[in-house]
Amino acid sequence: MMLDNLIDEVRQRTAISPKLGYRVRLDLDGAGVIAIDGTAMPPSVSTGGEDDADATLKMSAESLSKLLDGSLDPTLAFMTGKLKVSGSMAAALKIAQMLEE
Repeated sequence: MMLDNLIDEVRQRTAISPKLGYRVRLDLDGAGVIAIDGTAMPPSVSTGGEDDADATLKMSAESLSKLLDGSLDPTLAFMTGKLKVSGSMAAALKIAQMLEE
């Protein structure tokens, strides 16, 4: 999935999710960065930025695509090193749940 498609899918997921309450950065290993501001209503999704994120989730664009289509479990991705988390684990869990829906 191309970065623009991933951003569109993340936007759709955040639009139907309840207030997330966190700022999260999805760092896609050189393919780009997706910033989610879940403190806004509705949540905003953009490329780049969000240096003051509560959590950063680092993964490949392929792993994010698989998380979004349900073929990769977030817990398994974390346990196998395909998903790395820095910052608030609560924020990371909330975003992971949103990505699974």
